Amino acid sequence: MGLPTGIRALDDVLGGLQPGRFYLVAAAPGAGSSLIATAAARTSALDQHRPVLYAASGLTRADVAARIVAAHLPVDYSRLRAGRLTPTEQDDAAALHHHLAQAPLYIDDGTDLTTDAIAESVPDLPDLALVVVDRLQTTADPRLPLSGPPQITDAAQALAHLARTHELPVLAAVDTDDPQLIATLSLDITITLTRDADQIHTTITERDLGPQATLTLHADLAHARITDPTNPYASPTPEPQTPPAAPQHTPAQTPQAPLQAPNSPTSDSTPTEPAPTAHTADPPRPSPRRTAAPPPPVGGYANRDYSYFTGMITRAVDEALHDHDGDVTAATEALVKKAVPNAMALFESTRVGGNYEHTVYPETLEFLRKKTKDGADEIWEGRHNWTNTHLMEALQNGTHPPITVYALDTNASFLSAFKTHLPIGALIHDPNGGFDPKRSGIYRLPTRPTWHHPHLPDPIGNRREDGPVLLDDATIRLLIRCARLGLCETPHITECWTSGTSEGLLEKFRRVLTEARTKALETDDTVTVEYIKAMYSKFTSTIGESSVNRDIRRPDWMHIIRSQAFANLWYKSHRAHSNGLSVVRVRGTDELHVAGDWRAVFTEGRLTTQMKQKDQYPLPRKSAR
Repeated sequence: MGLPTGIRALDDVLGGLQPGRFYLVAAAPGAGSSLIATAAARTSALDQHRPVLYAASGLTRADVAARIVAAHLPVDYSRLRAGRLTPTEQDDAAALHHHLAQAPLYIDDGTDLTTDAIAESVPDLPDLALVVVDRLQTTADPRLPLSGPPQITDAAQALAHLARTHELPVLAAVDTDDPQLIATLSLDITITLTRDADQIHTTITERDLGPQATLTLHADLAHARITDPTNPYASPTPEPQTPPAAPQHTPAQTPQAPLQAPNSPTSDSTPTEPAPTAHTADPPRPSPRRTAAPPPPVGGYANRDYSYFTGMITRAVDEALHDHDGDVTAATEALVKKAVPNAMALFESTRVGGNYEHTVYPETLEFLRKKTKDGADEIWEGRHNWTNTHLMEALQNGTHPPITVYALDTNASFLSAFKTHLPIGALIHDPNGGFDPKRSGIYRLPTRPTWHHPHLPDPIGNRREDGPVLLDDATIRLLIRCARLGLCETPHITECWTSGTSEGLLEKFRRVLTEARTKALETDDTVTVEYIKAMYSKFTSTIGESSVNRDIRRPDWMHIIRSQAFANLWYKSHRAHSNGLSVVRVRGTDELHVAGDWRAVFTEGRLTTQMKQKDQYPLPRKSAR
């Protein structure tokens, strides 16, 4: 794949933007050619961290910034330009200011912008990955060099030459879809757009070969962007308007000076940082791959009717049983093999109409990278492998009477852990540390907090290494809770990497799987139970650095979900202790050993809110003779 445009359907046809090729996006005014250009620039610079030169002819840096901010947060474009953002949106926009200089997006909006000036800028930007020209104009304007039919022809030829000689993809927008004018240009690839309400009909034409593909995209003009169709196989329906979201930090800069984000109507906006020189970007990562999914039935969300989504699970199970002639074992094995792509498809379906457009492939920070292929990164999860040594010693020396221990099991621990605070965008470094409950990410502590409570497990596990520790959000929130309970000191956070957070990113996904699992348990449907278990467990285990899941790459999410499962088990142990049970052992994410009348504290059963007994045994154990 070449550089992604940020629109999956378009990337699938083009194979991304390829080095050495010139792409012309042709559309009548208002049909979206400029939005394609903006999408390609922000995806390469902000998601892929690849340097981009954005030549804006007739547009100002503020115009470009407004479109990038509206599309990337997203927020309503018209209210952004009118300065009528809500207080939350104002905070989001202000949060962008000190991140603007970090993105390798260079914008030239000079009135003397020519193709010669663009070509002269290319060698000055090391490791340049993409040139965007927005836009060529058919109406001649003496103040705009890239305007008028003769200038368009010369500019197209010059930009095609620039692409070939510098081995760069060059993408330009032109404000016409006149076939005669386009035919005279004889270009590598022409992308012609025709807008019909909220539909963008797109034709991809290649020189010498003619039209190669047609597709329909979605015009999300409220957020100044073009997106994949919600359901390419059904008649179009308007995309639901989403509430404002937490920031997907959108830096931008020009070769001359830093670009400021459009100000919200506040009088004390923070100025941007000085623009750094262009830097070498990390190796390209796969572009976000989103599975287009049909929307649920109208009105279903309000009534929490998840039958559309649970039907996806039911159909997959029925098909597997049919394909394997009712063989339960074979059908289960086949479903488990498809668990990763099917879980991602279901997750994307539940995200349709969601409040937040989360970042799928942010830059992976060094401490989130595995040091070896089968090794681990530097994040310290609160894994439990704890035994109540004080109780065991008392049992051994006879100062405590013998007890009967009940080994309890938490049902679907990872599924329950989907309800957790996940960072929405890329993690941003704050060298001052501290904790903000509205943000989530990774935190550095100079040393592990001390734990002196003998009858409860240490919230961050049994490791006893000296020096600083990196903990994720779920573990930090657990430590803060323990501090409020008087069990330990408040964690001292000296440094953090965070983004705006939501506890609802996986919530609908969790509810759908939970509802389907509950129905399967009621009907003793073991195939569906095992299939759902594979979906939520493999979703968790593959969103880090696994090669079997190319739809999402969030190792920070993986750690937070797993740590939330550990934290949930700790909360159960504290509940048991607070209600008079003796906590004997705590293991992993789901194993709790207690002594006492546990059914007076927990409800017995197989639902996610219940506990089941796996075993019981006496302590002290009788020695064999």
